[in-house]
Amino acid sequence: MWVERLARGIGELAQIVDGARDRVLDQVSQLMVRHVPECSAALVVVWRDTHPEERDPSVDFKGRHVVVDYAASHSDLATAFEYQYETGQGPTVQAVRERHTVVVADILRDERWPEYPSMAVQCGDHSSITYPCDLDGEILTLGVHSCRGNRLSPDTMVLPLAMLAEHVVTTLRSLGRDADALREAVHMRRAMSARTVIDQAKGILMHARGLTSQQAFEELRKVAQRNGMKVTDVAQQLMAEQALSNGRR
Repeated sequence: MWVERLARGIGELAQIVDGARDRVLDQVSQLMVRHVPECSAALVVVWRDTHPEERDPSVDFKGRHVVVDYAASHSDLATAFEYQYETGQGPTVQAVRERHTVVVADILRDERWPEYPSMAVQCGDHSSITYPCDLDGEILTLGVHSCRGNRLSPDTMVLPLAMLAEHVVTTLRSLGRDADALREAVHMRRAMSARTVIDQAKGILMHARGLTSQQAFEELRKVAQRNGMKVTDVAQQLMAEQALSNGRR
């Protein structure tokens, strides 16, 4: 079944895109066009709610959500989406604004967004289904689009879209965990490098002035405080001076 093939393809993305979220979104949009029946184009958007603490339904939601990243399988669909974003009209912005699936059977017969249909038709976006879901404090919208009206049935499309959205969320979370692990590894390498530099500088002071390890560190710390520097920077400076001195002998 196409849903299983697409879900498998989405699940494999975390291993082949080097941890880049924009590349995952781009690949998801391309996979959707390739596998979803009657899908001419696809749009995947990650949004952030600028005022998540406000949940009053009487508040005007226009302009509240900002785009963090997005991918469109075709440039025409990107143009249509950017128009939606600028005007606050259209199925994708309504889906994220109201947090429910938005179905457009035929944009020429849809009266919800008076200014959008002409742009949609120009961009070949005649029908669509957009599904929103939570993404760890952000919002993901997954949209399938067709260049012909009445080609996408919500009866057969909404549930698979919901399943696919969860697969995309899982993949993006995996990327987040990998990125966190990479940052931690970098921090550890930096910490180990800093410790090595400080130990070497302490050794220079201990040998030259007969200090203990603790006394040598205190000397480095005092110089750092007096000059508004980090201990690591003082240690590096001392090692550089020592290397220069050795080179002159």
